[in-house]
Amino acid sequence: MITTIASTIIVLGILVFVHELGHFVFAKKLGVGVLTFSLGFGPRLVGRKMGETEYQISVFPLGGFVKLVGENPGEAIKEEDRGQSFSAQPVWKRFLIVSAGPFFNFLLAIVFFSTVNLFGVPYFPSKIGDISPESPAAQAGLKKGDLIASIDGEAVSKWDDLSRIIRSSQGKELHLEVKRDSETLGLKVTPKSSTQKNLFGEEVQIFVIGITPTDELLVQKVGPFEAIGKGLSQTWFGIKLTVVSIIKVIERVIPAKTIGGPIMIAQLAGEQAKRGVVSLILFTAILSINLGVINLFPIPVLDGGHFVFLALEALLRRPISLKKMEIAQQIGLILIILLMLFAFYNDLLRVFSPEGFKF
Repeated sequence: MITTIASTIIVLGILVFVHELGHFVFAKKLGVGVLTFSLGFGPRLVGRKMGETEYQISVFPLGGFVKLVGENPGEAIKEEDRGQSFSAQPVWKRFLIVSAGPFFNFLLAIVFFSTVNLFGVPYFPSKIGDISPESPAAQAGLKKGDLIASIDGEAVSKWDDLSRIIRSSQGKELHLEVKRDSETLGLKVTPKSSTQKNLFGEEVQIFVIGITPTDELLVQKVGPFEAIGKGLSQTWFGIKLTVVSIIKVIERVIPAKTIGGPIMIAQLAGEQAKRGVVSLILFTAILSINLGVINLFPIPVLDGGHFVFLALEALLRRPISLKKMEIAQQIGLILIILLMLFAFYNDLLRVFSPEGFKF
């Protein structure tokens, strides 16, 4: 329980801090005044004013905010503060300040992934753990512990590469070079078609030979540039996966009951913390990507909603009326509250189900 609570506070604290830090840094760099930098919402618990900015921790930890000078168009501003008012800045400056939050979330993911990669990229070797009876692998003479060194002359050392080649074989016969103890064998195997569910629960046709990897996990050392390159590609993959997952939920391919809230995040954070620091870092990176993508939704009160207002202002060449913005933000706030309530409802269902979460 203590591990779960502590890991949740650390993960959420890092995510919120980094997101708001993005807005804060860009606002300061672009000459916009920052009145408040808050971790959490609601009444202030502790805080300190340094310069023009009040730095504080508030009661409710699920979020945070940066309050800018002149953030709202109708806000009363002192004459001496007009030059550093957010609403008085050109569209491009406001766009950069708003986009900095999600950008910093993606940047955090890149940093975390790259750091883990720098200490070694874990992978499963192309060694067979188990073989299904009567499978193509069993019929071909493959055995548990065999190391598949190449397929059709293409060298393989990682299970991911081995799996990719077999799955995309289209059922054609494959020539394997297999290392067994001190021997090197040449075997032939013909993959068979199999219907399986993908990551999103959709049924897809793939080709298999009936083998699974061993529990052995190896680590590949990489240099700093390759580590960063892998970090960039992993973050980009995470962004695409998050977007596709959201689309699948809207299309009802993924059940809406899979949407989770604070309780689910806490449970998962606790699980990852028990597995080790690396698992918790990777989990935080994935959550950071999710937070960045969700904040880009074109919903008023989110960063994506501000992008819509800025785009309309640039097209119309005049600010959107305060009345319309207030109505849109109220609708957006209602949508966000309803989504949070639904996620919390799903969390409670999982907790109180027979196989509910165990803390």
